Amino acid sequence: MSPTIRIIKFSRWISGLFYFGLALSGGISIIIVVIFFIASQNLPQVPNPLNRITDTPATEIFASNGERLMILGGRESVPLNRISFHFIQAILAVEDHRFWEHHGIDKLRTLKALWITFFKPGQIQGASTITQQLAKNLFFSFKPTYTRKFRELLVAIQIESQYTKSEILEAYLNQIPMGIGASGIEQAAWSFFNKPAAALNLAESALLAGLPKSPTRYNPYRFFARAKKRQQLILSRMLASGFIRKDQFQEALNAELEFYPRSARLNSGNYFIDFVLKNLEDRYNPEIIYHGGLKITTTFNPQLQSLAEISLQNGLSKLEQEMSKPAVSSYNGRSRQNALQGALSVVETHSGAIKALVGGRSYSETVYNRAVNNNRLPGSGFKPFLYYTAFKQLNLNPGSVVVDRPVKIRIKGASPWIPKNFSRNYKGPIIIKNAFMKSINTIAAQLVEQTGPSKVIETARRCGIKSLLRPVYSIALGTSGVSPLEMASSFATFANGGVYHEPFVIQRVEDALGRVLEEHIITGKKSLDPVITYQVVDMMKGVIDRGTAKIIRKMGFELPAAGKTGTTNGYKDAWFTGFTPTLSTSVWVGFDKNLGLKTVQGIGITGGRGAAPIWADFMIKATSGEPSREFRIPASIKFKTVDTLTGQRPTEKTINTTRIAVLKDNFK
Repeated sequence: MSPTIRIIKFSRWISGLFYFGLALSGGISIIIVVIFFIASQNLPQVPNPLNRITDTPATEIFASNGERLMILGGRESVPLNRISFHFIQAILAVEDHRFWEHHGIDKLRTLKALWITFFKPGQIQGASTITQQLAKNLFFSFKPTYTRKFRELLVAIQIESQYTKSEILEAYLNQIPMGIGASGIEQAAWSFFNKPAAALNLAESALLAGLPKSPTRYNPYRFFARAKKRQQLILSRMLASGFIRKDQFQEALNAELEFYPRSARLNSGNYFIDFVLKNLEDRYNPEIIYHGGLKITTTFNPQLQSLAEISLQNGLSKLEQEMSKPAVSSYNGRSRQNALQGALSVVETHSGAIKALVGGRSYSETVYNRAVNNNRLPGSGFKPFLYYTAFKQLNLNPGSVVVDRPVKIRIKGASPWIPKNFSRNYKGPIIIKNAFMKSINTIAAQLVEQTGPSKVIETARRCGIKSLLRPVYSIALGTSGVSPLEMASSFATFANGGVYHEPFVIQRVEDALGRVLEEHIITGKKSLDPVITYQVVDMMKGVIDRGTAKIIRKMGFELPAAGKTGTTNGYKDAWFTGFTPTLSTSVWVGFDKNLGLKTVQGIGITGGRGAAPIWADFMIKATSGEPSREFRIPASIKFKTVDTLTGQRPTEKTINTTRIAVLKDNFK
């Protein structure tokens, strides 16, 4: 570039800054000029022609074994006259309604953003114009520093000085991220509505214009109500900006949207990939994800994912053969069938790495991820948190004798709580381990009355349960919703001897130049007492060996394992969450509309019958070839065999015995 051209361009930048400076006080103007001379060094070169600014490397997502799962990027550019005028107006209304008036910087929005930044700490106000957003593509550092923001501003002024508004708008519309692998409006129009960008109507344009803010969060295939609400916001701004009339607003808002079926995305792991993209959007802006040329290594295990999907689908099909099937309903053409549903989550116990996620029986029918987003009642699956709390707070152990009897717990200002056993009968005196293995509700109710609900919730929190938990006595029977992913990751804490690992899905992120932006370092936190934890684990082993999940052993799963079934009132939810020393897996089965799970004969389907067989089928295949590994036994633990009724050593009158794990000090 010749010196003369450089001087001309430099003068244009100064001119733009001058107009901007007029809106500020003298002191601030001087500061900005100083910052200008620092930040203007080594600015990236604006390409010629401008549409080359969208030629960025694709972002690649990899499995933990290095297999490439997805490529994000690549665009199909179209000229401005082949883009629906409705979409152009919609984007301008929501992103930059003064686009045709400013010179790359919206001074009013910038002043407002500066005011909020300096005088309202903690609040963030966006001020970027379309030109500034386009300028971001020339920067390969994703740290939102003030210097980089100012450099973007300078490049935006340069772009405005070299190109027409139409050229800038065309380049922008051809690079905006729209989700589901679509970059630019032409790809988005075909992906969502199976038509070219020129053919988009007002309703379709307003919906697509809402996607760039967060392509995953506003994905209409996953969150239609949320996307529809944002469409209404876009239409309202178009109305306020004078782009449309009131009658057009109402007509577009009420228009039926006919989406292109997502049958093309039927590869294994779509639920997992959606979860990865959501995690990425929580960390980076969509522009960075879709235009940054990132290299993202996930925790995804392709083999485990495939096995999980097959096991869930086969298990649900077998259950449906036993059940009376409800009618099929339509969901505005987006085909969410009211069929039996399920979810499965797999977490690596020693690290917290999420290895597989199955959010439903068919991604093509419903993209709602029940493995992550479902908040269903876990029933008795919540009891390990209660029993750990009882051992810690009440000085009990697996051999302590309790009495299975009718229970009535009075609650101040409310009706008394009268829990019932699923068997509808009572066993009388029984040791705690057997009460746990048989999942006796009245015993759990007596324990939570003594510990208090808040202590149980505290234990659950220590294990990683983050969902809202109501501090009521019935928390002991799992009356607050959780997700399968929460259950799998929290039970992994028991598998680890009380050490909690935060579940994670992204292992490593590199930018286009190979620089590491983030890398997950495995660190554990001691959350539970290891001795008490092992006593609970030993009882959970009994659930599989001789308790409510003994079907697992009958199906041929032989490795050491522990877990807990869960069944809710009316048989609306069937759970089994279990673990080996290496993998923690949670399975949920139910209907989206909270219908009861019952056979044709009217028999309720429990967690042991509905979820445990799916867990067993998956784990048999997932652990094939693994050596037998026992859970680590603390040095202070000893085992003894006791009478299940008295908790004492067996005598000639003993009918049933159980081996329990107790402290050496209590060993007699």
